Amino acid sequence: MAYFRKRLSPIKPGEPIDYKDVDLLRKFVTERGKILPRRITGLTSKQQRDLTLSIKRARQIALMPFINVEG
Repeated sequence: MAYFRKRLSPIKPGEPIDYKDVDLLRKFVTERGKILPRRITGLTSKQQRDLTLSIKRARQIALMPFINVEG
């Protein structure tokens, strides 16, 4: 059985997650465009909800792609 160290949250607890900060949002999206789950990102549940909402807003106004098609 492997033991893993708990990941520290990459975003400070009081730091807001802005949908216009595309560089920050790209850290939490796979190369295929999927949002990474909380157990991988190490965020709190509130931060994960805010992150998901920010990524979806950035996708709606075309700052980020919905899918990343490699062809």
